[in-house]
Amino acid sequence: MLNKTAMNAVHRKLGGQMTDFGGWEMPLWYPTGGVKEHLYVIEKSGVFDIGHMAVVRLKGEDAKALLQLCLTRNIEKLAAGNCAYSVILNDEGHVIDDTIVYNMGGDEYVLISNAGMGSVVAEHLTSRNTFKNVTVRDDAGNFGKVDLQGPSSVSIMRKLLSKGKGSIDGLKYFKFLGDYAKKDSAAQLPGDIPVLLSRTGYTGEVGFEIWSPFDRILEIWNMILETGGDDVIPCGLAARDSLRTGAILPLSHQDIGHWPFVNTPWSFALPLDKDGKLTKSFIGSKLYDNPPSQYTLPFCGFDPRKVETDSAAVLLNGENIGAVPTCVIDMAIGRADGKVYSVASPDKPKDFRARGLSCGFVRVDKNLAPGTKIALKDARRTVEVEIVSDIRPARTARIAI
Repeated sequence: MLNKTAMNAVHRKLGGQMTDFGGWEMPLWYPTGGVKEHLYVIEKSGVFDIGHMAVVRLKGEDAKALLQLCLTRNIEKLAAGNCAYSVILNDEGHVIDDTIVYNMGGDEYVLISNAGMGSVVAEHLTSRNTFKNVTVRDDAGNFGKVDLQGPSSVSIMRKLLSKGKGSIDGLKYFKFLGDYAKKDSAAQLPGDIPVLLSRTGYTGEVGFEIWSPFDRILEIWNMILETGGDDVIPCGLAARDSLRTGAILPLSHQDIGHWPFVNTPWSFALPLDKDGKLTKSFIGSKLYDNPPSQYTLPFCGFDPRKVETDSAAVLLNGENIGAVPTCVIDMAIGRADGKVYSVASPDKPKDFRARGLSCGFVRVDKNLAPGTKIALKDARRTVEVEIVSDIRPARTARIAI
């Protein structure tokens, strides 16, 4: 029996193509199609049901100490109202899950983890808790969540907020307002709905993640669609996957997982100083005393052709050097004169038309410099791609509002 979010009936009414994702029944796309949904987030905005995610709440004067032990990220200076990306490792340095940690103030923290991982993360924290003054709680069933992503998301939220409207201007990337669990939340929507409103997301574009009490999230979904009008459409997991890949964001248990977390594009999750040294010890940190020669690298293709990730090999001069954990098509990008542009690139050629490019990650046993040509080979085809340092240009996630 699959878990269902508060909007399951709405997805079916809208014609969503439903699938099993981490034990949850979720929409892959709607009749509009994944391509249009992807492009809408780049050019206007999309709203996603993210109610399958997990929330773990910690409270007490030792909450920070427990998180410093269990998270790779050094949160010693993480101020209230700020959040940070981290991973949670086991003793071997393999990823249990990735998370965003929120400092709620008052010795309280919130961890956002992936579908089906709330109890796993809570149990891991509890099993490693040698401190006295901290409680750990899996908050499953108490919240709903939607993500509003894309350029028009800012104007939509300005119209919607009934409390905290004045605070949205100047809200920087990886900062947040309010708490869905408090009736007097600093961020509220009409009907006195308390929300946690975060300048984060999984698309690479400007937008918000929005939490509310479970029984109010459907109202928020409807408010967003009514207020946004033609500037927002519902989007499913397919667009979320292609958008996050173009933004070089990992999928837990696919791009990171039960293998060493080393030499990835996500080293910002590690507590490194300017010389590349760890600034603290944490569960799994012994891995970095003698890290293995394994590399996860982003790639971009020369056309939209992609390969099947469950069988594709990575070839360098004919030699098999690894596997392909992610391969999608980012339909908002294309090449002109050897350079990758997005439909949002201010410097794109006048006649530019995005035809889409394959992109994703390879996990290999050699460090390959950007520009290195490799081949991805599955049972059907061989596709030439190149290692890159970035994929979709002109992303807006970090812009000031």
